Amino acid sequence: MNALPVRDDLVALAGYHSPQVSVDVRLNTNESPYPPPGGWRAALVEELATVAFHRYPDRGAIALRRALAAHHGIMPEQVYAANGSNEVLQALCLAYGGRGRTAAVFEPTYALHSHIARITGTAVATGERDQDFAIDLSEVARVVSEADPALTFLCSPNNPTGRADPSEVTEAVLDLAPGLVVVDEAYGQFSRWSALCLIVPGVRGGHNRPGSDRLVVVRTFSKTWSMAGARLGYLVGPARVVSALEQVALPYHLDAVKQVAGRLALDYQAEMEARVALLVEERGRLYSALGQMEADAWPSEANFILFRPRRRKGSEVWSELVERSVLVRDCSSWPRLEGCLRVTVGTPGENTAFLAALTEVLE
Repeated sequence: MNALPVRDDLVALAGYHSPQVSVDVRLNTNESPYPPPGGWRAALVEELATVAFHRYPDRGAIALRRALAAHHGIMPEQVYAANGSNEVLQALCLAYGGRGRTAAVFEPTYALHSHIARITGTAVATGERDQDFAIDLSEVARVVSEADPALTFLCSPNNPTGRADPSEVTEAVLDLAPGLVVVDEAYGQFSRWSALCLIVPGVRGGHNRPGSDRLVVVRTFSKTWSMAGARLGYLVGPARVVSALEQVALPYHLDAVKQVAGRLALDYQAEMEARVALLVEERGRLYSALGQMEADAWPSEANFILFRPRRRKGSEVWSELVERSVLVRDCSSWPRLEGCLRVTVGTPGENTAFLAALTEVLE
């Protein structure tokens, strides 16, 4: 008997992954180069001693959601937590996408917005950013008028370009798009502005506005909270959206350890902000140094920088960096990013090693 084939619409899809190579300097996946605070680790170990591992975890993750709500100045009913921000995106596509519905994206952008949409049977309408990788509102108008998307994805700061969308652009997209507007802020703490201000009046000069009941903001603990290994993300948005996501979530999808880890992490806001400040300073150093090389670099409000070697193929430079035990992300095959590489901002020592290796390769 022949094996049952997978769905026809999945045959052409390739999995999303980053190469895992053994190197001394790993700057390819935008993780924090700093571990969580020692106090958080000690508090986690202490509280885990009280976890009833023979029982299922709190299905609603109530304590975690209350802590996140207090952190952002909202109600727990406005918070949905999941196994990384990617699972939040998947829940959004399951609840609001599917057969006969469309998600809009604007390339270049985070590949999993399209990938997850397609996995859930959601059609994808693709628009183009302008030559500086900014959102082109005329292109947004074209895409939404033609596709009538149920979901419109923005990524700010954008991965892989590092560009953040200003408030007026996000508000304009919210006015144009007919369905939910999803702002993926995986790198939001590195930016000068957050779309949370359109949901939470007290955030960075925020204000309520018409249409904010169709806006959701997705965040992660993987980057600035130094918890990539925990796989925890969440959404802030209208309570009705959170209720819809709970309908598509698997029972007990968020384990007890993760719930405790995320809740305790919020007690270390000052330490998180200090790490962000260090990385922003190092980001400036990297950008300045890249500007003095045979490479073009784009300004970034994230914890990474996109750059393109001028005289060498990006894939060749990537390989030669690996030979020098430095790993960055090869983006040269991504939409509109021919020849481009992306480097995560690491520790000062890691960044110095990267710059020395790149200088040697480009010379």
